[in-house]
Amino acid sequence: MGYLSVLYSNAICAVLLFSRTVAAEVRKQIAGQYGGSPQLLKNLSVGGNATSNALSFTYSFVTQAYCFKIFYLFFLLNTFSSENDPHVRDCVRSYTEDWAVVNRKYHKLGTAFNPNTLDKQKERQRGLPKQVFESDELPDHSSYQDDQDDLKRRSMSIDDTPRGSWACSIFDLKNSQPDALLPHLLDRVPNEEIDHHNEDQRKSNRHRELFALHPALDEEEPIERHCVPDVPKEHFGQRLLVKCLSLKFEIEIEPIFASLALYDVKEKKKISENFYFDLNSEQTKAMLRPHIPSAAISTLARSAVFSITYPSQDVFLVIKLEKVLQQGDIGECAEPYMVFKESDAAKNKEKLEKLRSQSEQFCQRLGRYRMPFAWTAIHLMNIVNSAGSLERDTELEMGLSERKGSWSERRNSSIVGRRSLERTTSGDESCSLTSFRPATLTVTNFFKQEGDRLSDEDLYKFLADMRRPSSVLRRLRPITAQLKIDISPAPENPHYCLTPDLLQVKPYPDSRVRPTKEILEFPARDIYVPNTTYRNLLHVNPQSLNFANRQGSARNITVKVQFMNGEDPSNAMPVIFGKSSCSEYSKETYTAVVYHNRSPDFHDEVKIKLPASLTDHHHILFTFYHVSCQQKQNTPLETPVGYTWIPMLQNGRLRTGHFCLPVSLEKPPQSYSVLSPDVPLPGMKWVDNHRGVFNVEVVAASAIHTQDQYLDKFFALVHALDEHMFPVRIGDMRIMENNLEAELKSSIAALNSSQLEPVVRFLHLLLDKLVLLMVRPPVIAGQIVNLGQASFEVMASIVNRLHKYLDTSQDMHGRNSLLSSYIHYVFRLPNMDPNSPSPGPGGLGGSVHYATMARSAVRPASLNLNRSRSLSNSNPDISGTPTSPDDEVRSIIGSKAMERSGNRMSSHTESASFLQTLTGRLPTKKLFHEELALQWVVSSGSVREGALQQAWFFFELMVKSIIHHLYFTDRLQSPRKNRFPERFMDDITALVSTIAGDIVSRFQKLQTCYAFYTLSFLMIFYSFYSQVSTKLYALQNPTLESLRLDFLRIACSHEHYVTLNLPFSLLTPPASPSPSVSSATSQSSGFSTQVQDQKIANMFELSVPFREQHYLAGLVLTELAVILDPEADGMFGLHKKVISVVHNLLSSHDSDPRYADPEVKARVALLYLPLIGIVMETLPQLHDFTESHNQWGRPGGPGTEEQEAEGNSMISQTVAMAIAGTSVPQMSRPSSFLLNPQATRQHGSFSAESSRSLLICLLWVLKNADEMVLQKWFTDLSVSQLNRLLDLLYLCVSCFEYKGKKAFERMNSQRSPSGSAFGSQENLRWRKDMTHWRQTSEKMDKTRAELEHEAIIDGNLATEANLIILDTLEIIVQTVSVTESKESILGGVLKVLLHSMACNQSALYLQHCFATQRALVSKFPELLFEEETEQCADLCLRLLRNCSSSISTIRAHASASLYLLMRQNFEIGNNFARVKMQVTMSLSSLVGTSQNFNEEFLRRSLKTILTYAEEDLELRETTFPDQVQDLVFNLHMILSDTVKMKEHQEDPEMLIDLMYRIAKGYQTSPDLRLTWLQNMAGKHSERNNHAEAAQCLVHSAALVAEYLSMLEDRKYLPVGCVTFQNISSNVLEESAVSDDVVSPDEEGICSGKYFTEAGLVGLLEQAAASFSMAGLYEAVNEVYKVLIPVHEANRDAKKLATIHGKLQEAFGKIVHQNGKRMFGTYFRVGFYGSKFGDLDEQEFVYKEPAITKLAEISHRLESFYGERFGEDQVEVIKDSNPVDKCKLDPNKAFIQITYVEPYFDTYEMKDRITYFDKNYNLRRFVYCTPFTLDGRAHGDLHEQFKRKTNLTTSHAFPYIKTRINIIHKEEIISTPIEVAIEDMQKKTQELAFATHQDPSDAKMLQMVLQGSVGTTVNQGPLEVAQVFLSEIPSDPKLYRHHNKLRLCFKDFTKRCEDSLRKNKSLIGPDQKEYQRELERNYHRLKEALQPLINRKIPQLYKPVLQVNSHRDSFSRMSLRKLDV
Repeated sequence: MGYLSVLYSNAICAVLLFSRTVAAEVRKQIAGQYGGSPQLLKNLSVGGNATSNALSFTYSFVTQAYCFKIFYLFFLLNTFSSENDPHVRDCVRSYTEDWAVVNRKYHKLGTAFNPNTLDKQKERQRGLPKQVFESDELPDHSSYQDDQDDLKRRSMSIDDTPRGSWACSIFDLKNSQPDALLPHLLDRVPNEEIDHHNEDQRKSNRHRELFALHPALDEEEPIERHCVPDVPKEHFGQRLLVKCLSLKFEIEIEPIFASLALYDVKEKKKISENFYFDLNSEQTKAMLRPHIPSAAISTLARSAVFSITYPSQDVFLVIKLEKVLQQGDIGECAEPYMVFKESDAAKNKEKLEKLRSQSEQFCQRLGRYRMPFAWTAIHLMNIVNSAGSLERDTELEMGLSERKGSWSERRNSSIVGRRSLERTTSGDESCSLTSFRPATLTVTNFFKQEGDRLSDEDLYKFLADMRRPSSVLRRLRPITAQLKIDISPAPENPHYCLTPDLLQVKPYPDSRVRPTKEILEFPARDIYVPNTTYRNLLHVNPQSLNFANRQGSARNITVKVQFMNGEDPSNAMPVIFGKSSCSEYSKETYTAVVYHNRSPDFHDEVKIKLPASLTDHHHILFTFYHVSCQQKQNTPLETPVGYTWIPMLQNGRLRTGHFCLPVSLEKPPQSYSVLSPDVPLPGMKWVDNHRGVFNVEVVAASAIHTQDQYLDKFFALVHALDEHMFPVRIGDMRIMENNLEAELKSSIAALNSSQLEPVVRFLHLLLDKLVLLMVRPPVIAGQIVNLGQASFEVMASIVNRLHKYLDTSQDMHGRNSLLSSYIHYVFRLPNMDPNSPSPGPGGLGGSVHYATMARSAVRPASLNLNRSRSLSNSNPDISGTPTSPDDEVRSIIGSKAMERSGNRMSSHTESASFLQTLTGRLPTKKLFHEELALQWVVSSGSVREGALQQAWFFFELMVKSIIHHLYFTDRLQSPRKNRFPERFMDDITALVSTIAGDIVSRFQKLQTCYAFYTLSFLMIFYSFYSQVSTKLYALQNPTLESLRLDFLRIACSHEHYVTLNLPFSLLTPPASPSPSVSSATSQSSGFSTQVQDQKIANMFELSVPFREQHYLAGLVLTELAVILDPEADGMFGLHKKVISVVHNLLSSHDSDPRYADPEVKARVALLYLPLIGIVMETLPQLHDFTESHNQWGRPGGPGTEEQEAEGNSMISQTVAMAIAGTSVPQMSRPSSFLLNPQATRQHGSFSAESSRSLLICLLWVLKNADEMVLQKWFTDLSVSQLNRLLDLLYLCVSCFEYKGKKAFERMNSQRSPSGSAFGSQENLRWRKDMTHWRQTSEKMDKTRAELEHEAIIDGNLATEANLIILDTLEIIVQTVSVTESKESILGGVLKVLLHSMACNQSALYLQHCFATQRALVSKFPELLFEEETEQCADLCLRLLRNCSSSISTIRAHASASLYLLMRQNFEIGNNFARVKMQVTMSLSSLVGTSQNFNEEFLRRSLKTILTYAEEDLELRETTFPDQVQDLVFNLHMILSDTVKMKEHQEDPEMLIDLMYRIAKGYQTSPDLRLTWLQNMAGKHSERNNHAEAAQCLVHSAALVAEYLSMLEDRKYLPVGCVTFQNISSNVLEESAVSDDVVSPDEEGICSGKYFTEAGLVGLLEQAAASFSMAGLYEAVNEVYKVLIPVHEANRDAKKLATIHGKLQEAFGKIVHQNGKRMFGTYFRVGFYGSKFGDLDEQEFVYKEPAITKLAEISHRLESFYGERFGEDQVEVIKDSNPVDKCKLDPNKAFIQITYVEPYFDTYEMKDRITYFDKNYNLRRFVYCTPFTLDGRAHGDLHEQFKRKTNLTTSHAFPYIKTRINIIHKEEIISTPIEVAIEDMQKKTQELAFATHQDPSDAKMLQMVLQGSVGTTVNQGPLEVAQVFLSEIPSDPKLYRHHNKLRLCFKDFTKRCEDSLRKNKSLIGPDQKEYQRELERNYHRLKEALQPLINRKIPQLYKPVLQVNSHRDSFSRMSLRKLDV
């Protein structure tokens, strides 16, 4: 028997019985109303007491309860007699009997029934603490910016000023406040005690359920999801609530009666019954009082609920009006309504009184008769669409627009109050009736009825015409009225609602309130829903009558309709529903009269409530009357003019359809009712010779009558068997008992021919009967007839028909919802052993007890069947048992409350007598599941194929049958072998074998249903899985592998999956393949044994013992290992699928309350220990979550903020990386975090989603597994395996890193599935709804609260995941601390620890992390300071980073850790130089990278460290406190310097200056200086300042050369920076001559890759490339002069060839670009004003790109500082005069910008020949300022002075920055004559240049000539000469200038002459006249200048010495200028 009945053992399940208590209340109500009739009370008693014991299954009966109104109950009690048709009895019982629902006690805990929905997830997440993350606590950028405004304004002078005041720094630090000190930090405590304390702290207040924090997987509907089928309930379409508010005509003279109905024009069908309403005033209604004595409340309804299953654009709401019959045709009667207006009432008072008087007369006489009056229609979808587009409830006015000529629907100006309704949309949006806003319509136009156009056909034509723009109706004269109606979607549970049967639907608080009626729908197409409620209605629609050939007076014809149960007039039954303002039911009704029409059409609808049982005497009688409208003497009011009838039954079947009946002129004879009027009865007179003259349609809405001949025959034969009534008459056939068997079999086979719609309607009853025939073979003629095979075949056929034709109503497994509902709720065993005295455990009596269910479209709350307690159904007010089926029917129907959930629930247990009464057969020993298995096994051909196609149906039937059988026979406690017979087991085995082969051969869905079935039979599962697996493994097909995986997943979804795995600790093979678990009396009993010492490896490997004991878990993990194996072919697509199996299982365990105890959960985790090894093996394939981290390990999530700001930040991430130089190890992890990088991606890697799911499973196992077991296993692992585990943990840290609130907000705003903040789409989904049922329209933005909640969940997940990793690291440390290989393992532990510190972590985790780190360093100090030196640098950076945290607890722990690090380093060697160096470098790196760095927080941490040093008593006498103080102060200085870079992110010049200063501060630290120089080079390159970038690289190369010369003595290498001075004179500042220079021999100094020969070469090559890009080709040559000797020494011919090629290219460019190169423009910039801070009164020379105009730089600086200080606060000084600060506004910032030119002394000019020479190595600049002595800038020539200012900068351009301080300024004043001399010299030079230009430029030459000799030149040469040369100056000091100017003019005239001559040679014939003009001007100028030029000053030519008279030699005389 194996595991056959494990699931049914009482160790696993308990029973739950439900009861209802409404019967007593109903009984009391009836007793009160009917005087407490004993007989009635006896009939209503429905059972006795019941008890319930703890049994294996919840056996619940669900009851659908209809609350019939009390008076209707009384009527029903009299209607159902003991002679009831057995079919009626069965139908009523089917609709009222309790449902049998089987629930296992814990089935809700299995994954099949326990989806991780949003609500469930939220419940599990309730009470989560909010984790504090620094990334969430950071201030908003804008507020932070505001706080820093003052700092930004305090710019500093950057040059050679001191780095700051040491004393000031100390003062700032001393006055800072420290954070709280950690207690007992400095105490000496044993390591074991520290570890124990840390563990206690770490494990307190942990979240127990890891998967509550992790999202459900992003997968399609899981294969194992076993959704509970929908409760069978009454069908409703889309529901529409119509409220009729008022009807008002222009005149009010008589009552008007109205009706509403829906019509579908396209289908040409009326799709609802009529709703009659009366809006007349009480005064008007009083006119009919003689005819209507009292109106029932149900007929006063003015609101109705319409149901539309198939809404379309063709649906109209048609309103018809009738009035009391009066003399005259319709047109005459309608005329007053069209003529009179309400406004003219006073004028027409007499006429109106007369009309009113006539109406009163007609009402008194003809009040019972009606006549058609008017009609109108509303296009429903127009209203819905119009209202749907409005934001408020809408009033629409409906009428005919005469101007537009079409129907108009226009908005009324009055808008009623807004009601916001949220509704879901279903179906076609344009036809949806569930999502529009309520609208109030005012219908203003009605059309009068045409007497000859009353038929439905005419109406359809009108409606179709109405939709056309040119409607014929427009031409008709309308009746003006105002009908106001409200149209809105119907609420789910409207109050005071009556069903079409007039039953009250709860809630119905008060029976006196005007009700709302539900209107019966006549669907446009078939609806396939089984009957679940009793309904038996008939609609009779008289259509037309033709009395044209009838003799006699018959014109005003009405038809009286009666429903008769005999032929006597008194036999008319009161079953005709009243219309409006009348009695509820009547015995007769009259059709409306068309005046003077012998062949009238009718539009009436007669609604009849059919009796439950019909006889041959029931018929509808039609009596035709002529009504006399005029009152005449001796003339009766009505005269009968004809009779006809319709018998209700024909051959036992209800007659419905269209009839064309003959009409008799005489009363029918006796016994006419059993015949049809088509039969020509003798002696009767008929109208028109017995031809059909009366057309009528009869439509039934019945849950009793099938209206299908095949079903009727089948049910009739089955009931004949039940009643033993032979012979049986069916139709014309008379079936005797001897041929009953053949007829029965043929009727069963003929069921295949029946229509699908009635089959579905009677599906429950039909299947019940087929099941009954299988297990209760009838006894016919003394012989037992076996109908099992026939019943099975037709059942298979019906099931397949439903699947084929109703394929839209299937669930994800392809199960038809109607069939699954039948199995779940309706099916029960029809046969129990009557001899058993106590069916069911504990001798439960046959009590029936009914509960009240609320009407709801969804599953009601009371259907939650998973409660663990049992409810007694005993009720002291109820006693007795049903004595007969009729009593049962009465009691069932009598106690029903009309509620629309369609649910029936009670604790109903069937007694034997009850069952026997139900079946009416002698019981046999057959059991349904046995018979079903047998028939299935022996079936063949198409039957077998059909059964296989829908195997799920038969499997589930079989399972439920077995459960019923075991429960009712009390066999759950019996030995398993006694529960099922051998033959049944043989059949099952055969079935298994057959289906296993079918599944493998067909690859089809058959296995899914089979898997659900085998869930219930463990033995079958093992057998089946073994067979299938063997075949699948042989095929190696991924598709089949996927099927097997589905099968396994379904099997593992069982709620007792864990117990079935036998989670004991001993891994020994079980003694038998089915060890008993019957002793497991509680869920935790399987976990009772203790872990014992044994071979631990077996527990962590998929060993044979493991798989034998933990069978299912072994299968799951084996599948996981096989599919994840990179060598497995074609399995890549199954990765996600197999991982989701494991994820789903673990998530289920995590939330299962049975395993909440940690010890129990630890035992569950033992089932998954091999998972750790499997994941370790897959490590190379996992998604690399660390790729999103930059080189400092910052995550891409929260760090994206920094990355986004990178473009405009002062330091790029690349720069930040290198801030501390290569002596700080690269923080990026290796190219792979794996041990074997080569094996990384040789196979397809997992997706991020799959990897994340797999890792969360791993963490769950590590969290819950027994630590001792893990520790023992870790001991057995090799070093490489442990390192792989550490790599795995490293990856987990990155995988579960907190993303940050901002990431959620960004994701919410972007809504992009790909670029989510979670790295992959799977995480995006759970943030949306966290359910397995994904919504496609969830693009709505989330609220702030939802985003906050998501962030809290993610924060808790990140914290818990990292704490699990920390726990595991602690176990590893404890494990390896005593081993020899601890060093390599501990290095890996430290690496993971540091990586976790680098990620975005919560304050809670960090404090535990720091505690672990302190303990690790305390236990293994040599690890950090001697072996893992790179890790030491990393640790310093991490600690310092957290010392600057904004969260005080993080700072406190980080400060403590940093202090202890220094202390332990000191204790090793009385020095902590290593920590000093690493911390100093880390600080520079930290401040450079962090965007939100706060100086104050770090200052507080430094203060905290100082405080620890002061309070450390043990080391107070050592040098340690002083060293700590020195270090802290130095750190503070670096902090102050570096942090200022944040103030100038937007100012590139200031930023470069700051970087320059910081680099200068590291003059003695070559690594850091080199880094900063390279950072500056990068910044320059970004701004295309290639010359400056090249200079940075040259400085870097010089620095490297300086230190290389100390390390190596190689002659071909540069001797130091001196070698580079030809490239730049600035480079000498890299000389390493300071006393503070660090020796490159020290560890960690000059250890970077650049401090090598190759590094030097690389720097120089980069410099050459940058020089080339800058166009400085001459400098390229100088660079290669340094490089060539290196390559020559290395004999590197290839490199030399490349260099010479580049040199050739450079020199070629010099030649080709001669005169075309432009290197830069220079400006002097001065800053004035206190707003500039330290920049105040500072002057710089700015180097700008070539051809930069003064306006450009002026605009740039003014805009920049305007943004900083405010546009009105910045002013540019327009002139270049010296600035007097006293005259400036102190509240403003002033900038003075002047264009300057390079300045060279005369001696320099001989060396600066080329354009390059004149633009390279520039230190001196000049600019000129014109002025006059009276303060004006410009004046006349004799007043014009000039100030020439020479500037000297601190360094030569180009330099490593683009602005350099001016260190010296010299001013030279030129007098007016000196100014004139300069001008003439300049003009002469221009002429000379233009004359000798090669090639010649005629235009340039003419332009210069025109300016020189033109007559129109103001202040031209002639005027200058006349001003300064006309007279000899009186001041002797000016003689020299006068003479010099005179000589200048001589030279000038000479140059003019040369230029004219040159121009003459260049011009063409067309310019000869121009040439002559120039020559004339020149001669005039020369003539005017001649006397001025030739006048000499005699004093300048005196002889210096007296000449002797006797010496006649003049050669020895010399002349000199007089120096006056």
